[in-house]
Amino acid sequence: MPGSDLNSGELPASGKWFATTHWTVVIGAADSTAPGAQEALEKLCRIYWFPLYAYVRRQGHSEEDAQDLTQKEYLGRANRERGKFRTFLLTSLQNFLRHEWEKVRAQKRGGGRTPVPWDDELAETNYRLEVSDQLTPDQIYEQRYAMALFRNALARLQEESAAKGKSAQFEQLKEFLSAEPGEGKYAEIASRLGMSSGAVAVAVHRLRQRYGELVREEIAHTVTTPAEVEEEMRYLIKLIGG
Repeated sequence: MPGSDLNSGELPASGKWFATTHWTVVIGAADSTAPGAQEALEKLCRIYWFPLYAYVRRQGHSEEDAQDLTQKEYLGRANRERGKFRTFLLTSLQNFLRHEWEKVRAQKRGGGRTPVPWDDELAETNYRLEVSDQLTPDQIYEQRYAMALFRNALARLQEESAAKGKSAQFEQLKEFLSAEPGEGKYAEIASRLGMSSGAVAVAVHRLRQRYGELVREEIAHTVTTPAEVEEEMRYLIKLIGG
């Protein structure tokens, strides 16, 4: 999913959008009742529940147990003071599996806690379709985490295009976010959209540029300092073979 332009962008000089990212809100809170902390954590969990689900299933747990485990009851058990949300999330789950799961397994599902919203059927369908038998649980988690982040950025890009009345253009051009056009491809699309080939090339460039910005914003929501964004970008692209 990531394209070549993702490696060339830079962070905004002001860094203003970084100051209130989800993860910095969470780790800055003394406890889960602090203003904004719970909401910020839930926003992150809604995006990244499937990588955890895939991890738990690969560990040998049943579909039902994986659904129970991929909830936020264990998220207070890892140190939030430093590091990336990616690491925190998996460490929290591993600690819970190691020390606490058997204690709560017999409890009523959900245990009165508010679960992370998700689609049970979709989770298992995606797991069966997407997960390679060659990957370890940790590899599955990290690869699916990376894919979730890029997909979320892509969804935001699609929403922005729709808000500008450019949904049709987005559908025609989105393939070029991760691939270079074949010979005559821009001309073909230009004919469909009533544009010139040059205008299509410019639109693709702008779409790639904006996609890169959105990916960096998504990453900023999961790290603790602006300096970590580019490092995490390179790592996530490598994970999915970009």
